[in-house]
Parts: sequence; structure tokens; C-alpha cells
Amino acid sequence: MRWALLLLLGWVLLNAPPAEAEGRRLDWPLRPPAVVRTFDAPSPNWLSGHRGVDLAGQAGQPVYAAGEGVVVFAGLLAGRPVVSLAHPGGLRTSYEPVRAVVSVGQQVGMGSILGELVAGHVGCPVAACLHWGAMWGAASRADYVDPIGLLESTPIRLKPLAGGATRP
Repeated sequence: MRWALLLLLGWVLLNAPPAEAEGRRLDWPLRPPAVVRTFDAPSPNWLSGHRGVDLAGQAGQPVYAAGEGVVVFAGLLAGRPVVSLAHPGGLRTSYEPVRAVVSVGQQVGMGSILGELVAGHVGCPVAACLHWGAMWGAASRADYVDPIGLLESTPIRLKPLAGGATRP
């Protein structure tokens, strides 16, 4: 009887949804979203890679907070305008190049305007791109993650569209 109870308890715990998972999902920072460069995790963290995704946009377009959080940086970093947010649970997101309308210490909600997109992101194949990054932990020891995997609604695609293939 005791084993059956332990097995039942284990099954319930393993199949329970994560606590507060719904409140921690993100939304797109640009609307409409159009990914032009995907995440390429560096391994180890100090090697080259692409620590975020690039989204095509228009200069002057509003950039939105992907989730609720606190502005921890809004200014120039290596000559580029950047906004960074600290979210509940230890997640940080960054947005560049963005001319900020928010200030450090400001609380923002999901969908709040952080600033406007600025043209000139290096490596952008279109007029303007937003580099959107996400990481767990402090910047000095951060674990970079693909922000698309943190979206409330992530598009499912079994294989890439190629050649003359069309969307259904």
C-alpha cells in the first residue's frame, strides 16, 4: 500500500504544471515579428555565437517589453543604444538598438513601450533590425537562451520551408 501511494504521489508531482509558468511567458517585442537571424548558442559562453535573435523592423517603430520587469539599463553600450530588463525569476532580456523612453529602475508591464527602433544594427540584412537577447542570471555568468523558446505562443514548424514550398 505504501509503495502504491508513493508511486501515485510521484506521478502527480512529475505531471504537475510548473508553478507560475503562465505568468512568465514572453511576447514579441516587435509587431509584426519577422525573424531574420536566429539564436546560435556559444559553447562555451565566451566563444563566438549569436546570443539572441534579430527581428526585422522599421526605424522609429515602437519596441515593446516582452514581459513585465524592471529596467536595469537604458543607455549606450559600446556606442549602441540598449535597453535591458530584469524579469521575475532571474530572467534578463535586452533590446538593441533602441532609443529608450524608459529609465533605470522603472517598472514596466508586458507590452509597455521601451523606446523606438534605431537603424544601424551590424549584420542586419534589412533597413533596421532589433537584436533581442535573453539570459538567466547575472551578465558575468549568464546562460544565454533563445528568446523564441520563451514566447507565450511559439510557432511550431516540423521542418524549414525550402525551395518552392508554400505555407498552408
